[in-house]
Amino acid sequence: QVQVVESGGGLVQAGDSLRLSCVASGRTGSGYHIGWFRQPPGKEREFVATINWSGDSTIYANSVKGRFTISRDNAKNTAYLQMDSLKSGDTAVYYCAASGTMRPLEAARVGLMDYWGQGTLVTVSS
Repeated sequence: QVQVVESGGGLVQAGDSLRLSCVASGRTGSGYHIGWFRQPPGKEREFVATINWSGDSTIYANSVKGRFTISRDNAKNTAYLQMDSLKSGDTAVYYCAASGTMRPLEAARVGLMDYWGQGTLVTVSS
């Protein structure tokens, strides 16, 4: 079992930057992929980005490619989502999730993750 807790959400203006953090705990020794997802108001949850255990492979949704950067520091059991050039359309609850390395990284695109956080709200005002 792995627990993940997100933090770093808040209210920012369009064009600003924000960095979200995701701290993992529990049975992390066997390795895990990390994914970030978001759920805009009144919409379904969608994939944002994912990174593999070693940190050398990432996948991004087209809507955030070039503006968001996912990274991780395994020594701290922490993953990050650096969000630059934020737009009002990025307003959402952002979720961090972890999955075992047995799953292919691509599985995150369809939300196939094993452990989910509670979410952190990001509001971008225009």
